[in-house]
Amino acid sequence: MNDKQLKWLSYITCLVMFFATFGGMVVTKTDSGLGCGQEWPLCNGKFVPAYTVASMIEYSHRAVSGMAGLAALASLLAFWRYKRERRELMAYVIGTSVFVVVQAIMGALAVVKPQSAAIMALHFGFSLIAFACSVMLALGMRRLEQAKKPSGREGLPRVSKGFRNFVWGTTIYSYVVVYVGAFVSHTDSREGCSGWPLCNGEVIPELSGGVGIAFMHRVAALLLLIVVAVMGHFAYWRNRDNREIQMLGLSATLLCFLQVISGAIIMGTMHNEEVYIFSALGHTLLISALFGVLCYLSVRVWQLSRPHESEMVQNHSIPGEKVV
Repeated sequence: MNDKQLKWLSYITCLVMFFATFGGMVVTKTDSGLGCGQEWPLCNGKFVPAYTVASMIEYSHRAVSGMAGLAALASLLAFWRYKRERRELMAYVIGTSVFVVVQAIMGALAVVKPQSAAIMALHFGFSLIAFACSVMLALGMRRLEQAKKPSGREGLPRVSKGFRNFVWGTTIYSYVVVYVGAFVSHTDSREGCSGWPLCNGEVIPELSGGVGIAFMHRVAALLLLIVVAVMGHFAYWRNRDNREIQMLGLSATLLCFLQVISGAIIMGTMHNEEVYIFSALGHTLLISALFGVLCYLSVRVWQLSRPHESEMVQNHSIPGEKVV
C-alpha cells in the first residue's frame, strides 16, 4: 500500500471509531444499555432482535463497535506491514486497537453483569482514548503526506519544554474532566444543579449527593476553559512561525468554549427530553473532539521540543525529501 491508501485507511478507521463512540453516547443518553437484555453477543436470544427502539439502538451500537474493531485490526496490519519504521504512527494504531478491544470487553461485561457508575465512566474514557488515537493516526498521515510538498521553509520551529509540559498537563486534566462528566451521567446527577451559571440559585450549593457531583463537574469544566484559553494564547502568540501549533491551539480553545456553552444549553433543555438528547449528544461530541485535538497537540509539542526534531523526522520518514 502507498501513503495515499494508508491515509484513506486511517480516515476510514477514524470515521468508524467516531460512529462507535457516538453510538455509545446514544446508548447512555437513551438508557438503552439493556435493550438486548443481559445477553452478549446475542440480543434477547437472537442474532437479529425484534424491533424495539432500545434493542435497535443497543444492537446497532454493537454492530458498529464490531466494525470499529475490524477497522482497527486492518489498520494495525497495514501500518505494521508498510510503516513500522514510523514509531509515532505505530503508537497511534496500536493505541486505537488496544483501547477499542478494552472498551468492547468492558461494554460486554456491563451487559452481562451490571457495573458501578465509576467503572461505566471509565468505559467511556477508554472509548474516548481509542477515538483520540484514531484521530491522531489520521492527522499524522495527513501531515506525512503534506511533508512531501515543496516548501520554502527549512525546518520545523521548536517549542519550549515549558509549553510542552503545559500542553501535557492540560490534556491530562481534560481527561479528568471527561471522566467526571461521564460519572455525572452514570450516577443520574444531571439534575443535581438546576439553572446556569448558578447551581440551585447559589454560587456554592450544599455539596452532597448528586448536587456535589454536578457542581464539581461545573467547577472542573470552568477551570478547563481557563487553562485551555491560556494554552491557546501561548500556542498562538509564541509560535508565530508554526501555523500548525497555532491552529491546534485556537481549535482547542474554540471547542472548549463551545463545550461550556453546550453545557448551559443542556440545563435549558433538561425537562424537554426530545431536545435534551440532542443537546447532550452535542455536548459529549464537543468534548470528544477537544480531547482528540489536545492529544494530537501533545504529540506534536513533544516532537518539536526535542533537539533537531526536524532532522530526525526527515531521517525517519521520507528519505531525500525536505520536512516542512
